[in-house]
Amino acid sequence: MNGKKHLRFSTVSKLWIYISAYKWRFIIAIVLTIISNLLALLGPILSGYAIDAASGGIGAVNFERVFFYCKLMALFYVVSAILSYILTVLMSNISRKIVFKMREDVFNKLSELPISYFDKNKTGDIISKITYDIDTVNASLSGDLIQIFTSIITIIGSLIMMIVISPVMVSIFILTIPLSIFLTRFMVRKFRPLFRRRSLKAGELNGFVEEIIAGGATIKAYNREESMTLRFDKKNEETIEAYYEADANSSMTGPTVNFINNISLSLISTLGAFLFLNGRISLGNLSSFVLYSRKFSGPINEAANIIGEFQSAFSAAERVFDLLEEEVELKDVENAVSLSKVSGDVSVNEVSFGYTNDNITIKNLSFEAPKGSLIAVVGPTGAGKTTLINLLMRFYDTNAGQILLDKHEIRSLKRKGLRLAYSMVLQDTWLFNGTIYDNLVYGNENATKEEVENVAKTVKIHNYIMSLPEGYNTILNGEGVNISQGQKQLLTIARAMLMNTEMLILDEATSNVDTRTEKQIQDAMRKLMQNKTCFVIAHRLSTIKNADTIIVIDKGEIIEKGSHEELISINGLYAKLHSSQFET
Repeated sequence: MNGKKHLRFSTVSKLWIYISAYKWRFIIAIVLTIISNLLALLGPILSGYAIDAASGGIGAVNFERVFFYCKLMALFYVVSAILSYILTVLMSNISRKIVFKMREDVFNKLSELPISYFDKNKTGDIISKITYDIDTVNASLSGDLIQIFTSIITIIGSLIMMIVISPVMVSIFILTIPLSIFLTRFMVRKFRPLFRRRSLKAGELNGFVEEIIAGGATIKAYNREESMTLRFDKKNEETIEAYYEADANSSMTGPTVNFINNISLSLISTLGAFLFLNGRISLGNLSSFVLYSRKFSGPINEAANIIGEFQSAFSAAERVFDLLEEEVELKDVENAVSLSKVSGDVSVNEVSFGYTNDNITIKNLSFEAPKGSLIAVVGPTGAGKTTLINLLMRFYDTNAGQILLDKHEIRSLKRKGLRLAYSMVLQDTWLFNGTIYDNLVYGNENATKEEVENVAKTVKIHNYIMSLPEGYNTILNGEGVNISQGQKQLLTIARAMLMNTEMLILDEATSNVDTRTEKQIQDAMRKLMQNKTCFVIAHRLSTIKNADTIIVIDKGEIIEKGSHEELISINGLYAKLHSSQFET
């Protein structure tokens, strides 16, 4: 229980950091809340004065005082309504700025997180945190937060006015208020885990939907629509059930408190009638007391109703702050070296690495990649080829051993400079929503139009681009869905070439183009990448015959190393992989 209390306090304190940035506006909002509610609290007592002025009997009604109190009451209510409107606009403005800042912080945090975070968390769940969860916090900040202040002021003000009118009748609340508080606290503790589960299930559903949308073509190709629909229905049912349990259970709070308040009102009416008949309270004061009792119990009921919304907001805020507190990518070491010019000499010495301590993926790996050499990495699926690339780029750090670039241990280099020394083309292509030209110059915004066109011609994509209505200004829709997969891959290869780096990484980069185009691209790349260090991961062994060194990895270890002819001659794993691809 202490841990949960600490978690709630921690969440509130973190939210306050965002609110405090606009503390003066928030203070103004509180002042407006106090004035607006105090003016509204004067209404019932003025109503009572008007009733007493009109209860003198026929011919004894003091119309002047009745109209005076009615006009004054109307004035106070109008001013209170205007202040409430200003308050609503102010709080909406504050919450908008807070949510903007919070979403900005989350997005900036995502850019600082290591690759391992994205490997471990589903994209849909991350999107859910930056959209749904922050929107839930926004809803509470703009409405529920000020409603709580309003309720507190109204409750305290109404209680004071009731004590002034009749201390005896206030004694009714000695029984009902503790009961309301007890039930509310009991229900809050009981329902809080339900709201945490609701946010969790919403994130899981978003993650699943993101997966099936991204894999829509594969699902149709394997005729698995019905199966995926059944899995979606199960996820959807779990999410709806989580929502239902949270909302249905929390909705019991309001009616329960309202029932207690109605009992309280019945007791007040009975006691008030008895006091009136005995001349101990006037009809106007009795009416005012009843109105104040409604104002007193109403906010308690409203507070009970919005507790569910607060529970949802707290659960959402906890998920957002959990993301914001994730460990960022390790900072560069003190006095990290910034290479002004990269030659491209790479040395891997006795490197070992595992994504977890009990699962070592790379074991005692060593090889040399001199400047301008083409290093091909082959091996069966799961051998550790892509892991090696992750280590070269410092997406992960080695557990043991060293990787040297130009005789500098890469952990002693500035990470930004290290990664800018490489151009990378992955098997999974990525293009953003924008023009073809913008996508091509993504890594080199200073590239000229002539350079862009020359690279496009080199990879045999220029003619296709020019056949489009807008040419290089053609807009690519959602990750380039209006062009083929092969054309997307050609664009990513052209983009990498335009970066004009000293080193290049190709991870199955030509897997989605035909053999003839692949050969043309390989020939063009070889010319363009003269005197540059290239690392190529390929399953098509025909594309790496001209590699200076071919490294064969199996189960995280180098089992063979040499040129194509040398590896064929020793008749090892490489020869078997080669023959399996070319046997007739």
